[in-house]
Order: sequence, then structure tokens, then C-alpha cells
Amino acid sequence: MKRRSLFTLAAALPAFPLLGSLGACATVPDPKVASPAEPIGTGDLGVVIERARGTLAIVDTTQRRVLAEVPGLGDLSHASVVFSRDGRFAYVFGRDGGLTQVNLLTQRIVARVMQAGNAIGGAISADGTLVAAQNYTPGGVKVFDARTLALVADIPAWYGPGSEDSPERRAAPSSGESTLGGAGAAGDGGLKRSRVVGLVDLPGRRFAFSLFDADAIWIADLSQDPTRPQLTQLPGIGRQPYDALVTPDGRHYIAGLFGEDGLALVDLWEPQPRVRRILNGYGRGQQPLPVYKMPHLRGWAVAGRHAYLPAIGRHEVLVVDTSTWQEVGRIPVAGQPVFVIARPDGRQVWVNFAVPDYHRVQVIDTPSQRVIDTLEPGKAVLHLEFSPRGEQVWISCRDDQRVVVYDTQRRAPLATLALDAPSGIFFTARAARMGF
Repeated sequence: MKRRSLFTLAAALPAFPLLGSLGACATVPDPKVASPAEPIGTGDLGVVIERARGTLAIVDTTQRRVLAEVPGLGDLSHASVVFSRDGRFAYVFGRDGGLTQVNLLTQRIVARVMQAGNAIGGAISADGTLVAAQNYTPGGVKVFDARTLALVADIPAWYGPGSEDSPERRAAPSSGESTLGGAGAAGDGGLKRSRVVGLVDLPGRRFAFSLFDADAIWIADLSQDPTRPQLTQLPGIGRQPYDALVTPDGRHYIAGLFGEDGLALVDLWEPQPRVRRILNGYGRGQQPLPVYKMPHLRGWAVAGRHAYLPAIGRHEVLVVDTSTWQEVGRIPVAGQPVFVIARPDGRQVWVNFAVPDYHRVQVIDTPSQRVIDTLEPGKAVLHLEFSPRGEQVWISCRDDQRVVVYDTQRRAPLATLALDAPSGIFFTARAARMGF
């Protein structure tokens, strides 16, 4: 990501983010852990979730060190982060429904709202003006102003008899909450609210997400009036979509299905988007293994013309041709894959695993499509994040209380950072990537 604008501390800290800027820079005031001698550009920053105590660690990705820790973020047992376009603000989605805006330069919480009872992540619009949270309780999506965290729109994920016939049951403007029932409770006519997963940003102030309990994909268009989203509903996509992704070009939205084999794909470039099934029955005819942890699709590896994805309940990574969306290969791996993530140049794919193999990370060489290395960075590897150009990968080892940084070419450790039960790792380079 190219960030060249430099600001003094006074100029860099207005009340709200400069969404049109490509960069920001400030001298870090009184850091808790490290004291840089020069100003720090936001393109060099990242954050690590310290889940056990609700803390966000701010890190310098070039110097490989912790700059500060920001406490008070609530339950971060399943947290995720998105960034403002200038990389200056991190928006942290907590499992307890908390949405927190953190200034990475002042290392302080700017705003925090408790927007739901049980949340599972979020996204930021392509223009950086809207932040959306996906919720289990109450089921739906809430959209906020990225500058103030003021509620802009509430999209309850209603399903059941009559849910497609009544627009007022599908989206509520920010003036008030929907009155059709509580979290997951039945409303009038037997309506219920589905848990929402797989929320991603799309071009043009749009979001796509999946309804786990309703077997549906919705597309919300906020480009005209963000207080009244226009919804496109795609029902009957397959049983229990559990996670989803958008391809790097923004064309295809793909949802994984927990209740059956296969995936659901939507071509977002079509005038009238529709769902088609891909990879139907890839595990059919074989005895599936117990599923110890659901794999994540958000880190799905797209390298060249191939996509690499975790097989549910199997010790395999599937290889898919993205021009046809047909399976073209399988790569045996050490355990049940959780994250399958491509190095930015696409030459390598790194994989971590569910228990009992979650102390391992394997490296796949994409030209040969074989495992070329098995690493053991520590106990309970939960997440991996590549530096923007892929020369490093940061790996969180929760039970060993550390993050290990590897040289991806030599596959050798470069540094170890002591952190309290680290889980998710997020670098500001994500601000320039769709679906992140």
C-alpha cells in the first residue's frame, strides 16, 4: 500500500478520520512498550488481539515490535478488525456486540458502542464512510457512520412466512429499532431473525452477507440513501452458510455450507445476481471425520488461476480453477485446515489446523502443489497475517503467549513478541483490499 503523506502531530489529529487521505503520520506520544525515534506512518502499523483481557496491541511491522496496548475493548474471544482508508483508525468488532474505534496514532479509544448482544465481525464500505457489523443476537446487520459510530441503518435478518413480501420487515432506518420481535425470537406471523455471517464489502457502498438460519444470501445497496438500504434477497442457497468471501476483483461472493457439501457462488457482475452451486458433493462417498473447528473462508487463498480452500472435516486442501469453479486437485495436509492463506505473490500458501494439530503450520508450494515445509511455531496457532509484500508472516500462538514472525523465503523465525493470549493479527494494508 502506498502511503506518502506526512503530517505533524497537530495536523494529523482532527476529530474525525481523513477518509480521502492515503496516509497519516504522527509522533507516537508516550508509548507503553516502545519509543520510536521518528514519526510512524500508518502503513507500517498493525494490531494483534489479546483476547484474554480485551486488549489491542499496536505493532510496528517493519521493526517487529509492540508500540502500545489499548485496553477496555470488552470480549475479544472472536474479534475482527477493519481499517479506515488512511490506516489511521482500527474498528474492532467484539463478540459481546461492542464496536470500538481506536486511533492507532494516539493509541486511544475514540468511540465505542454496544450495538448488539452477540456479534461476529464486520466490514467497512469501499469509500470508507460506513462501518457494518454482522450480528447473531439480534440477528441482522447494523450500519454506522465511520466518523462518529452513529447508527445509520438497521437491517434485521427476518425469515419465515411473509418475510419477502413486506419491505418494512426487511430493513429499518436509523430512526428506530424494528418492532417485530427480539433476538432470534418469533415475530408476528412466525417470523424469526437469522444469525448473520460472511459479511463483506462490495464496490459502490454495498455489502453482501449470508443468513445461517435462513439458507440465504442478501445484498444491501446503500449507495442512494444509506438510511434505507435496498435489499436483494437470494433464498435457497443451501443449508447453513457458515462463512463467506468476496474474490479480490469483487466479482464473486462465495459462501461455505455447513449443512451439506458444496459452496454457493454469486456472480455480482450479472445484472440480476443469482446463486449457483459449485463443488457439490466433494466429500460424498467418503467417511467424513469429526469437525473440530469450522474453517474460515475469509482468508481463502487465491493464487493465479487457482483457489485453495480448506475441506471441512478432512485433512485436505482443495484446489479449484477459478475460471470454471471446478475442483482440479487435492493436497494432503497434516490435519483439518482452518485458515488457508496465500502469500501476496501467490507462490506459497500457508495453512494452520484445528485440534489436535493446532501447533503446526504447513507451507504449500503452489507451482508443484505440494507441502514443502512443516513448522511448529507454538501451541494453539490461531491466525496468520502476511506483511504487504509477503516477506514476513506473523503467527499467533495463543497458549504460548506469543507471536512469532517468520521469514517466508527461508521459513525461519525472525522475532518473537510476548503477548497475552494473542489471536487475530491485522495489518493496515487491509485498508486497500476488498473483503478485508
